Amino acid sequence: MNVRPIKTTADYETALKEIERLWNAEEGSEKGDRLEVLVTLVESYEDVHFPMDLPDPIEAIKFRLEQQGLDAKALIGVIGNRTRVYEVLRRDRPLSLAMIRRLNEKFHIPAEVLIQPIRPSKRRRAA
Repeated sequence: MNVRPIKTTADYETALKEIERLWNAEEGSEKGDRLEVLVTLVESYEDVHFPMDLPDPIEAIKFRLEQQGLDAKALIGVIGNRTRVYEVLRRDRPLSLAMIRRLNEKFHIPAEVLIQPIRPSKRRRAA
């Protein structure tokens, strides 16, 4: 297996083409092992060259609710009472550690997303 580090854009493009070619390789086969190694190398290259910011905590909460077909009422008891839920969703109140723990447990939203500072809403930035 002749695999080497991805150091340039050309190396990256070549690795992507090879991954595409090997995509349906059987797991555990020589081609499957090569695919696994190439995917790991590409992920490492992308982490350095194309870093992605974590989503805003409030947007992550709204997204998870939408994914599960729920609305803000599902947060009552998890974040607090109805008023507290809407204060958090309006960005008037930050998430507490207890809220973060409960959101992580109930909705499986990564704690690393929830602990970030909440970004001000676009309406408030313009004001």
